[in-house]
Amino acid sequence: MHEIDLEEEKKALAREYKELLRISYQTLTEDDKKLIRKAFDVAVDAHKDQRRKSGEAYIFHPIGVAKIVASEIGLGATGIAAALLHDVVEDTPISVEDIERLFNPKIAQLVGGLTKIAQVKKDMNISMQAENFRKMLLTLNDDVRVILIKIADRLHNMQTMDSMPQYKQEKIASETLYIYAPLAHRLGLYNIKTQLEDLGLKYTEPTIYNDIVSKIKETKEEQDAYIKMVSDVLRKSLDEEGIEYIIKGRPKSIYSIRRKMMVQRVTFDEVYDKFALRIIYKSNTHDEKFLAWKIYSVVTDHYRPSPSRLRDWISSPKSTGYEALHITVMGPKGRWVEIQVRSERMDEIAEKGYAAHYKYKQGATEESGLEKWLNLLKEALENSESNAVDFVEDFKMNLYAKEIFVFTPKGEIKSLPKGATSLDFAFSIHSEIGIKTRGTRVNGRLVPLNHELKSGDQVEVITSPHQKPTINWLDYVTTSRAKNKIRSVLNENTKKIAEEGKELLTRKLKHLKITLNESVVNELVNYFKLKTSLDLFYRVGIGAIENQQLKDYAAQKSNTLINFFKNKIKRSHSNNPEEINRPELTSNYDLLVFGKEQDRLDYKLASCCNPIPGDEVFGFVTINEGIKVHKKDCPNAISLQSNYAYRIMQARWIDSTKQEFKVMLNITGMDTLGLTNELTKVISNQMHVNIQSISLSGEAGIFNGQVTVIVQNNQILKRMIENIKKIDGIEKVSRVYS
Repeated sequence: MHEIDLEEEKKALAREYKELLRISYQTLTEDDKKLIRKAFDVAVDAHKDQRRKSGEAYIFHPIGVAKIVASEIGLGATGIAAALLHDVVEDTPISVEDIERLFNPKIAQLVGGLTKIAQVKKDMNISMQAENFRKMLLTLNDDVRVILIKIADRLHNMQTMDSMPQYKQEKIASETLYIYAPLAHRLGLYNIKTQLEDLGLKYTEPTIYNDIVSKIKETKEEQDAYIKMVSDVLRKSLDEEGIEYIIKGRPKSIYSIRRKMMVQRVTFDEVYDKFALRIIYKSNTHDEKFLAWKIYSVVTDHYRPSPSRLRDWISSPKSTGYEALHITVMGPKGRWVEIQVRSERMDEIAEKGYAAHYKYKQGATEESGLEKWLNLLKEALENSESNAVDFVEDFKMNLYAKEIFVFTPKGEIKSLPKGATSLDFAFSIHSEIGIKTRGTRVNGRLVPLNHELKSGDQVEVITSPHQKPTINWLDYVTTSRAKNKIRSVLNENTKKIAEEGKELLTRKLKHLKITLNESVVNELVNYFKLKTSLDLFYRVGIGAIENQQLKDYAAQKSNTLINFFKNKIKRSHSNNPEEINRPELTSNYDLLVFGKEQDRLDYKLASCCNPIPGDEVFGFVTINEGIKVHKKDCPNAISLQSNYAYRIMQARWIDSTKQEFKVMLNITGMDTLGLTNELTKVISNQMHVNIQSISLSGEAGIFNGQVTVIVQNNQILKRMIENIKKIDGIEKVSRVYS
């Protein structure tokens, strides 16, 4: 019985090999075929004693990966050979040096890169997992083909995961949705991205996946008939115009139907654009654009387009290199249909991504969008000072970001992720310009640094040599490039101030006959209830710790008995607002706030990771139990973030005594002389209150005013309202709660 199996396996191997050569996207020379044959033989021999969980010979996995690399990604002989050998070094006695000797340095470098990725332990907590991704992406420095083969490896694993235990399936699938699908998307591998997302859904939410699959089957006939109806109408006109083309119906992926159902809170039947029509036309390079718009005019002669949903990626391609014209039209039976218009060249680039670029580039030196993106990515990887989890989060955001196109003052076009601000634009030109940005003009108008840009904006950056980033800038930018640069400058500034603070502290303590050494530093950190020595030096540097406070410390140090009582008294007064001003860190975390607006919401702490005040956390909106708060490095975090990104809320601990609140007041009364002056005086004299905006109007002797103030707590607000009411002529003061 076993013998027959082996015979069958041999035949299957021979078939697979022929298939591999047949489906290769590149034209293979005789030398190429020899190289692939040799790699095939070495891999078959190296893996001969290995079996997969399903009982199948292990060698079918590397062959499967090589087939994806050959046909779907379109790499040449070197890539195919490296794919065949990708597990050899990890799983068998053969070394990278052996491969270099047997083949060539390039293949050895690719296999080495793939082995490096594989050697990072598999089951780690989220931050180690993130670190693993960072390491993986760093191999881009050597050759982007490492990542392309890794994506093919992941796709083949996802396709053959049925015999694995469920928990492993879930883990691998959530990781796929978390990083590999976005990567494939960014590298322009749309077919692979779709397969990865659909398979990811199959293992993370099997019931929903199967439900959608069966519904798609049920409605297939009806959809085919509809597509035929639209195609027949268009064919007649396109033939008359003498255009060579084919029309294909393209169903929407299972994953994107699921996403639409979630985001729009609709059922399967209510998702309208479950399919698109694709018109692929033959053209030489010269007429490509002209023909695309000719087809557009034919389509819109028959069907009315939605002007807000026209996407022209032919004039300005996406940075993944994607080019096409997308028109959404009102089809028969009042249904919206998306029609995608692409030339054969554009279609190939859309399907194969990276490799197809090179087929058509023919020695062109201009960097394609993809290479620019890879360079930006390298920069982010090498300069990233953020922790690995933040890095992967930022990185993911940049992977999936929809794009906008904006212009420089000279009319050059720049692509930025959707949601980018005018400060992001400054950093995208050059980090040094970003750091020195004093202001920005959009379409000739001065705008705040956090102004969100729209496609078509023309942006001008105003710089000043004296400008320095502030901590608030991190809230003004969305791209990881800008965030990383701002963080590193802020860190440098903090360190610089801290160094000056240390010298200053040494001098001040010398006057008090104290020598600054390690134990004194520790005492001072405890005395001022700080966290680190950096905090201490930084505060001295910015003048937040005054001479008197140091004298108190010296006096206390000289008498341990008094010191004992002082500490007791000090503890009971520690909530005194006059205590040292803390601009940076604080240990008194006792309040959780959510989202950008820092809302206070009801929540429960998750029992899987038991966060405590001060931990880095996020909120997760559950179905039955409201908001659950998890630590950022909770073991469940990766799957929650992979599968339910839409339910994740930003959350952070803050010190409620240092919290500031915005309050709007409505004030009415009789319009008397000097009333405004009196009003602003009362508000400004109130401790810890800033006026953020004030608008006052008087009409026919009646005074109406709206004042927005920033207060630290309710007591101060109440006291201030009482004082406003005492002003002569004021009738009513009420708080606006909207």
